[in-house]
Amino acid sequence: MVEVFKTNVQQPEKAVELVRYILACVPVKRVNFDLHDCDNILRVEGDGFSAAQIIDAVTANGYRAERL
Repeated sequence: MVEVFKTNVQQPEKAVELVRYILACVPVKRVNFDLHDCDNILRVEGDGFSAAQIIDAVTANGYRAERL
């Protein structure tokens, strides 16, 4: 399963922190940001996770995420 989110993450350092946090908290296989995209895209791959879990993880770190 692949989920794609629009975020307000802009700094690469913060994206790295969020990737680490998501990998530690949510059962996913792969997480990455595309900060060159105008929507600062977050892509998450794996099985057994929900979009709500990803949104909760992002918002817990002070950012916004919207499922596309």
